[in-house]
Amino acid sequence: MSPFPQGSSCYALVWEGAIGAFYEIDPDVNITWIADVMNEPGNRYASLYGLADPTFPKNAPFSRFSDAGKLMALASFARRSTPTADEEELMAFLLSPEHVRLDLYDRLESSAYYNVGTDDAEFRNLAGIFSDRIFETFHRFAKTNLRKGLPLVIAGGCGLNCDWNTKWKEAGIFSEVFVPPVANDSGSAIGTAIDAQLHFTGDAKIEWDVYSGLPFRTDAPVAPGRYDVRDASYDEVADMLNRGLILGWVSGRYEIGPRALGNRSILAAPFDDSTRVRLNEIKQREQFRPIAPVCLEADAARWFGCDHESPFMLFTYRANTEALAAVTHVNGTARLQTVNRRTNAHLYDLLVAFKARTGYGVLCNTSLNFSGKGFINNLTDLDTYTVERELDGFVVEGRAYLLRSSERYQAYRKDPGQ
Repeated sequence: MSPFPQGSSCYALVWEGAIGAFYEIDPDVNITWIADVMNEPGNRYASLYGLADPTFPKNAPFSRFSDAGKLMALASFARRSTPTADEEELMAFLLSPEHVRLDLYDRLESSAYYNVGTDDAEFRNLAGIFSDRIFETFHRFAKTNLRKGLPLVIAGGCGLNCDWNTKWKEAGIFSEVFVPPVANDSGSAIGTAIDAQLHFTGDAKIEWDVYSGLPFRTDAPVAPGRYDVRDASYDEVADMLNRGLILGWVSGRYEIGPRALGNRSILAAPFDDSTRVRLNEIKQREQFRPIAPVCLEADAARWFGCDHESPFMLFTYRANTEALAAVTHVNGTARLQTVNRRTNAHLYDLLVAFKARTGYGVLCNTSLNFSGKGFINNLTDLDTYTVERELDGFVVEGRAYLLRSSERYQAYRKDPGQ
């Protein structure tokens, strides 16, 4: 999936729940294992989160898969980088080479962080220190042993850690860094198909588009009388978002991978932190979780210091303004997606319309899905989600469904501000 031609040598980093290893791929697509740098890096992330979270049953058969990503978000709240002696001892235990077993909690009941809660400021400091320690372990190995200046391709769930991806780009070890939008297990089927293609044809390259999912189904109607339904222009949708409405947005085929990239998204104005709060309530997730921005590529350098495409929301950039509070994480960074007319024409036109009204070609963009499920892809489920999660409505291929019971929509209806 990378842009590197077949026949180019590169390094590969696979890091996820169980595997943490570097490989080298030669011009004949022969893969040579270099080293296992750390076993189970993702599971170690989850083990620390589970230690502090009192809702995690310490006798569970296995850690929750979502906890690694949550610790990645908490790491951004760290306010110190030097561990205490007790934290060093705890990290040495959690990073020891042995298999990550859940009976480890039996040996940690005396820890200051046992069931302390994920809101604890010192635990959040430790989350950042622990995250840095894992990355530094891999970085130190790469700097010492990977000296050829080759490109790096990344696979595994840890490839969704945007902070780590940015550190690899800035490390100066690799000529380029490529992370696919399906870096985690969501790409397993694609990887298996590519492997079969290589076996039968000798060709390891595929033509692909991130918007390769199924088209949206509208074969079942929404509940009668629940919505005001009408065609809506980009200008009208931009006005609704600017007036505080939060809308589902459906366009074309859904995205491959776990991240909403503008075809199955929840969109909102990016200016107020209260919007981030409401979006996390809609998503039924913790308030420390960040909301990502989608931005016109032409404006990305101005607002986020990004002077190139970043279409898959896989790297962090530092916000250059305080105006975008809803999409700026506590450490001043943002998990940016850039859009141009070629990559997503409909979202591009909406961003242009929003910029015309506000001066900012930026929106909040988070995934349109039930917790733990894939993207919503039919009108019945979208209707249910809108009512249960209290969206103000949704737009499907330019047709707006505006929830009559929404107070925000009713206020907009009385004074649309066109």
